[in-house]
Amino acid sequence: MSSPGTLSQMPVAPGRWPVLGHTPSLLRHRFGFTSSLAGHGDVVKVYLGPLPAYMVTSPRLIHQILVTDGKKFDKGIMFDRFRPFFGNGIAMSNGPFHDRQRRLMLPAFHVSRIADYATVMSEVAQAIAESWQANQVVEVDQAMLRLSVTVAGRTLFTTELGAAAIAEAQRSMPVVIRQGMVRALSPGFVTHLPIPGNRRFDQAIQRLRAIVLAVVAEGREQPGDRGDILSMLLAARDEDTGEPMTDQQVHDEVVTLLTGGIETTALALTWFFHEIGRHPGIEERWHAEVDRLRGRPLTYQDVAKLPYTNRICKEVLRRYPIWLLMRRTNTDVDLGGTLVPPATEVAFSPHALHHDERFYPDPYRFDPDRWDTAKNPPPPKGAYVPFSDGSRKCIGNHFAFAEMAIATATIGSRWRMVPVPDRPVRIKVTGAAYPSQLPMTAVPRAV
Repeated sequence: MSSPGTLSQMPVAPGRWPVLGHTPSLLRHRFGFTSSLAGHGDVVKVYLGPLPAYMVTSPRLIHQILVTDGKKFDKGIMFDRFRPFFGNGIAMSNGPFHDRQRRLMLPAFHVSRIADYATVMSEVAQAIAESWQANQVVEVDQAMLRLSVTVAGRTLFTTELGAAAIAEAQRSMPVVIRQGMVRALSPGFVTHLPIPGNRRFDQAIQRLRAIVLAVVAEGREQPGDRGDILSMLLAARDEDTGEPMTDQQVHDEVVTLLTGGIETTALALTWFFHEIGRHPGIEERWHAEVDRLRGRPLTYQDVAKLPYTNRICKEVLRRYPIWLLMRRTNTDVDLGGTLVPPATEVAFSPHALHHDERFYPDPYRFDPDRWDTAKNPPPPKGAYVPFSDGSRKCIGNHFAFAEMAIATATIGSRWRMVPVPDRPVRIKVTGAAYPSQLPMTAVPRAV
């Protein structure tokens, strides 16, 4: 049996700049750059400034990183740069501390709790739908952001300060997420430059921290299960020591949930309606399914009664996933015959995976029937990772999927969302795909 190769033998991606490495190519071309790397090998060296990182393009190796050898990897440099601002929540933490925090948080996302949260999802979506007028032009991206912020806030907080926290999240989270990705991929000195983006980011972080800590303090004064996520976090106790989370730990987990539960869900909802509007045949089948529930308020149990809606959701998550994820080895790893030493930065692109024609024929075609298991085999392990995978799989994945299905079906029972002519929609990319705009006309449905 031959010994593993070394990282020095890895191919280097084209487009490296002096000093800045591949960062300009990553930030300027994003999807195009990461999608091109599979043509250079299963593992390709890129430079984030002077720092080497290894982009993995093989689903088999990505499954190894996330699942098989998941404990051999920590979060990478991107998360190191986020951590001072977002805190050390489960999306940022490593090792035993991460495992402890995840155990403490899991009860808040048990299926029985999600069933309760589904009532909120249905109520919020119904209120959004009832606020529109016939033939009104709706900025769908902004409406879905309001929807996801309100759902996140009402399920997280039921205290008096909760409303203020929701308002601040709606104001600050888009700035934090979009500017945060630029910071994560830029050389360290960029974060200290007195430029408008940095100032907006720092101010948003300060405002968000202040309101979340205030809500945590208010929650401490009102002990007991209020049916929200915050009260469960405050009541959680370590199974070994019996210790609760500190206020800082609760703050970090709340910010983590706001970060993961608002922007990404809002984008998925937005792209759902965009794709429905572009494909009349899909829209017709979807409305026929939604109409079988007769417009009544939906529950968590109804999600299973919407198989075509679920396939549309899966296809949206395939077409519009997060762009880039990073990990760092904490021990020696044999990665596809290459010996990777500790403290090596490893990255992969869910977007590139989800658009690889080896696994998804005609990958830029929107086709919910890809996910009809009676007709098509599933993609290989590691080729579909909208929520990551393994021990670090998004803790709110079932919450997010239920929100997508319930919100879209609730709105779709009442409205057709029709694209506005001469208002083209372009994709803008930071850490995820954003629409440049998404105006749609809300046309009443005669059901």
